[in-house]
Amino acid sequence: MTGLFERHRSTLDAALQAAAKRDFWSAYPEVPSGKIYGETAKDDGLAVYQERLGKPFALAGHPAEGAVGQEVSPYGPALGITYPTASADTLVAASRAAAAQWAAAAPEVRTGVCLEILARLNARSFEMANAVMHTTGQAFAMAFQAGGPHAQDRGLEAVAYAHAEMTRTPAKATWTKPQGRGEPIVMEKHWRVVPRGVSLTIGCNTFPTWNSYPGLFASLATGNTVIVKPHPAAILPLAITVEIIRQVLVEEGFAADVVLLAADEPGSEVTKDLVQHPAVAIVDYTGSNAFGTWVRENAGDADVYTEEAGVNSIVIGSTDNFAGMCANIAFSLSLYSGQMCTAPQDIFVPRGGIKTDEGDKSFDAVAAGIAAAVDGLLADPARAAGVCGAIADPATLARIETARALGRVVRNSTAIEGQDDARTATPLILAVDAMDTESYGQERFGPIAFVVAVADIEDGVNRAASLAEDKGAITAALYTTDEAQIHAAADRFAAAGVNLSVNLTGGIYVNQSAAFSDFHVTGANPAGNASLTDAAFVANRFRVVMWRRPLAA
Repeated sequence: MTGLFERHRSTLDAALQAAAKRDFWSAYPEVPSGKIYGETAKDDGLAVYQERLGKPFALAGHPAEGAVGQEVSPYGPALGITYPTASADTLVAASRAAAAQWAAAAPEVRTGVCLEILARLNARSFEMANAVMHTTGQAFAMAFQAGGPHAQDRGLEAVAYAHAEMTRTPAKATWTKPQGRGEPIVMEKHWRVVPRGVSLTIGCNTFPTWNSYPGLFASLATGNTVIVKPHPAAILPLAITVEIIRQVLVEEGFAADVVLLAADEPGSEVTKDLVQHPAVAIVDYTGSNAFGTWVRENAGDADVYTEEAGVNSIVIGSTDNFAGMCANIAFSLSLYSGQMCTAPQDIFVPRGGIKTDEGDKSFDAVAAGIAAAVDGLLADPARAAGVCGAIADPATLARIETARALGRVVRNSTAIEGQDDARTATPLILAVDAMDTESYGQERFGPIAFVVAVADIEDGVNRAASLAEDKGAITAALYTTDEAQIHAAADRFAAAGVNLSVNLTGGIYVNQSAAFSDFHVTGANPAGNASLTDAAFVANRFRVVMWRRPLAA
């Protein structure tokens, strides 16, 4: 039963080595190239996606008490796909019925199954890219990377950590205690990994695979059965994932119901019933702070791992590359129209301006430089569409309209030319004073940014870190040529539980988080109570239980 483990062992070993070194490594190529994935892979993936439209999504043997599906692409058309749906009690009963066999499998067996699933997901990355694109609004290139290889890397990272934690204790040992002149006491001891039970993965609208795979694969590898609850607007990417998982499970002799899909639709969500079900032992949640708070308060005795939201900040004190700084910030604000949990919102700039390689720049000049960089980046409509994508939720467009009154408009948000059927919006940039905390001091999800006038860089760092402590933050960025200011800011943001990027001017952006190197979310402020992916994220998903007996000396 360890054939899959041996087949993929080199991948696992490389993942463990990469996690130990924290250097760049990826198991799954991020370039959507026919030379890597096959010359017809792109067309084949699109064809498979199109073939699914307007039809029921078949999951052989899956519990079904009805059908749901109201997904509409942010680019215009309705998907018309329906999915099997069932009550929380039905899903939990099916999950528990499949649990014993999966729990009894050796860690190497479960790890091998997970590695095979990830390999098959990678082979279908083009199909997944179309599914992600038309449920989230991500542009195709980003949907391929974030929905495919980058999500798969995060899943692999969780599997590698899980395997390391499960095998830290040997399965068997002989324990010998000397007794002076008498015969030693000799015991035979056995340890086994015992999973917690039913695990619930609650997906989000914007990154259904990237955010779901760590918890899903951490729970699966450690022997828990998993119920996958997608966002009603982004079911297809996780339905494809569940389909592939169930196929591999059956091929390896396990019950398909080890992994189940909890599809629902707006107005008849099953999420709360699942969270409150007494048999659910683990909950992984990505989404808003408001519902995250409800999950934590209502999950009973379940272990809850959340990635929620926050106010991410940039602090500018000085720079030796003003153009590069503005360009980097412009891309961070524009990428996927600011709909990333890592996207910056507040940009703190001294009222008296900053020193740059282009001479002194006033507060207004800094704000104008960033706005001009956004204009330049998005001047070509085709490029703008590729960078910004589309708006996932219509409520975000309404939020932009309201936000225009919150400050002085430095750059207005507009629709992208040539994208008439899609919901699109370029970044809205507003100038405010540090005293206007009601405007910039809460998350305004989407392409909305505030350039905030502060006393100096220290004031900006303290305000940004205080916001993180109060509201949560996943990322922070700093621009300064002063080494002492860098270290002081690193200390302050560390105390606030925020990962910090310093002086980014090239092809790396504050939005990005690399598997096997960057810990995504720290779990140390209100933006989330867990980190993707560290040992704490996986180790509590199982217990180690012993049996022992004496042996003759």
